[in-house]
Amino acid sequence: MKHVVQFSGGIGSWAAAKRVAALHGTADMVLLFADVKDEDEDLYRFIDEAAANVGLPVTVIAEGRTPREVMRDERFIGNSAMDPCSKILKRKLLDRWCKDHCDPTETIRYIGIDWSESHRLETFRKRVTPWTVKAPMCDEPFMSKDDVRGWLAANEIELPRLYKLGFPHNNCGGACVKAGQAQWKLLLKNFPERYDDWELWEESMRETVGDHSILRDRSGGGSRPLTLRNFRLRVETQQTFDQHEWGGCGCAL
Repeated sequence: MKHVVQFSGGIGSWAAAKRVAALHGTADMVLLFADVKDEDEDLYRFIDEAAANVGLPVTVIAEGRTPREVMRDERFIGNSAMDPCSKILKRKLLDRWCKDHCDPTETIRYIGIDWSESHRLETFRKRVTPWTVKAPMCDEPFMSKDDVRGWLAANEIELPRLYKLGFPHNNCGGACVKAGQAQWKLLLKNFPERYDDWELWEESMRETVGDHSILRDRSGGGSRPLTLRNFRLRVETQQTFDQHEWGGCGCAL
C-alpha cells in the first residue's frame, strides 16, 4: 500500500506524517507539497526540517503560476466563497499527481486536519472519490494544537514564523483570499510591503472586473465589497473592524 501525505507546510500535516510513518514506515510513503510560488520564505525551511524528521524528502510539485497570476488569468478576485487560485494550484494539481502516480485501490491519501475539524474529512472524501482518505490527527490519542506545538519542539524543529506571529496557517505568505479581516490586519502589521503588493494588485484587478474585493463589509447588516485599500485606511484611522473574522484556509481540501 502506498501512503501519500499532503504535506502543506503546516504543523498538522507534519504531525499526520509522523503518525503514518510510525504505523507503516517510510518505504512506501510520499510527502507531497504543492508549491504556489508565493509562500513565506520560512515555510521552505520548515518543510525541509519537518520532512527530514519524518525520514524522507519532500516531493514538490508546482503548476508554475502564483495565486495572483491565476486570478488575473481567470479575471476573478478570489474571496471566502470562491478560490480559483487554490483550486488550480493545489486541489487539481494534487489530484492530478495522485492520478498519474498512484492506483486508488493501492493508495491511501492523508490530510493534516485534526479532531476539531473532523467534519471537513467527509467533505474531502466525497470530493476525491474513489480514493481512500485518512486524517491521522482525527484519531486517538487526541492532541490539541498546543500539544502538536509541544511535540514539534520536542523534536527540535522550529515553529514556522507565521505561527509565531499569530497566523492560523502557514500558507501563501499569510495572504490568503479565504482569510478574514483579522488575518489581513495581522498581515498589514507584520508584512506591510506584502500587504501593499496585494492592495495594488486588487486595485488593478478592480479596473477589469469591477466592484469586487477579497474582503466583505458586513457591519450594520448586509454584505458589501471592502477593498484592501479601504480596510487599511480603517485600521490606520483606528476605526472598528471584525477582529474575530479569521476566515478559513482548507485550500488543499
